[in-house]
Amino acid sequence: MAAKAPTASPVDAYIGLGSNVGDRVGEVERALAEIAALPGTELVARSSLYRTAPIDAGGDDYVNAVARVRTTLGPAALLAALQAIEHAHGRERPFANAPRTLDLDLLLHGDAVVVGDRLTLPHPRLHERAFVVVPLAEIAADLVIPEHGHVAALRAAVAGQRVAKLDR
Repeated sequence: MAAKAPTASPVDAYIGLGSNVGDRVGEVERALAEIAALPGTELVARSSLYRTAPIDAGGDDYVNAVARVRTTLGPAALLAALQAIEHAHGRERPFANAPRTLDLDLLLHGDAVVVGDRLTLPHPRLHERAFVVVPLAEIAADLVIPEHGHVAALRAAVAGQRVAKLDR
């Protein structure tokens, strides 16, 4: 599905990236470049890469990161563009929490609060997942997640989850 025309006012959006199949680091790095090339979108910041254990799933460890973009794409259009990138990377969805070549989650889009079948913002579990909170805190520790508080404060709640920064 192609992205719709950009909106007029740019907003900051945060995207979670992950891969646990194949060239995990390469998948995430290529996806970051593809996100930066989206219409009306600028990659403003990106976290380091992290190795994390799968949650509620089997398979190899993930390589995860978080990106901050400034975009004129609306939430639905940005989500559609991210899903097109996933598809181009061979993403399949045979069952819930299946291993994946690439997983792109729209975490936040400005201060939008959306509850829908295809999109919920903020991402409903971002505050519970160290693989999101730790890299997000690296690039936006002062960010406030609606209904959950400052990202830096959320780190304590996920301290028991294994997250290791990759040496690069």
